[in-house]
Amino acid sequence: MTDRQILLKTLLKQRHWQTYSTFCKEYDKAAKKVDPSLQGGYPSRAQLHRWLTGELKGLPYSDHCRVLEAMFPGQRADELFSANGATAPAPRAEPQPPAEPTPTPQLEDVTAVFSSRSAFSSAYPASEWFGQAKEICAAGLSLNVLCQSYPDHQLKRLLESGTRIRCLFLDPKGSAIRAREDEERYTDGTLTTLTALNITMLTRLRDRLTPEAAERLELRVYDETIRFNILLIDRATCVVQPYLPQARGVDSPTFVITDNTAAEGLFPVFDQVFNEMWERSRPA
Repeated sequence: MTDRQILLKTLLKQRHWQTYSTFCKEYDKAAKKVDPSLQGGYPSRAQLHRWLTGELKGLPYSDHCRVLEAMFPGQRADELFSANGATAPAPRAEPQPPAEPTPTPQLEDVTAVFSSRSAFSSAYPASEWFGQAKEICAAGLSLNVLCQSYPDHQLKRLLESGTRIRCLFLDPKGSAIRAREDEERYTDGTLTTLTALNITMLTRLRDRLTPEAAERLELRVYDETIRFNILLIDRATCVVQPYLPQARGVDSPTFVITDNTAAEGLFPVFDQVFNEMWERSRPA
């Protein structure tokens, strides 16, 4: 066995720049020094992932190389994309008592797991998640975490202060929500009524905002088999719940995922799921 790692990945971890949003900020700082026209030219999330996993053939474009060398003074681009670390065979393992399980590299960005949404909410109140957020993206069914667990006046404060909020509801007029009601054995349109009520609440809130703030609150609907409740905050933290057969969303296990571009993790998966669902949706 060997332990070889791209030097760029090691340096990002050392400087705590491994989240995609932090990497982009540091890239822009260096780009401004090299050539202001290069600001905003940072790689896509998928492209950065290829850089860090050694999938890149050769070196990136010269502009990327110039910026990276400015980010890490004293390191040439070819050195940043070289493999570093020990290459000696691993020592022979001696018999040991069973050890406590450790997270696999693929799950390095899962930072907390809860058996239900109520357990998660007790540990992480909505006020802690949203209080200083600059961007909130939510997709699911009725989005009660935003519409029922967080006061209107606080949402208004966030939007007026510059926060962008994107909400993706299961269409209360669609077939998918009726299928979900059948699965959860509701016979009185409970989910349809609640979802429509939450959309109306946010619509009324938007009507009370300044024109600039109103543009920052986007409401859309989709009509597809519901699979996940996804909450993305500042492109750095993701809260995910699967929808289980016959179980209410509040009873589903909840996973907290922190973006770590330098790790093989789940954050990019659910970030992509949200973005693709948003592209297929329509205005509420």
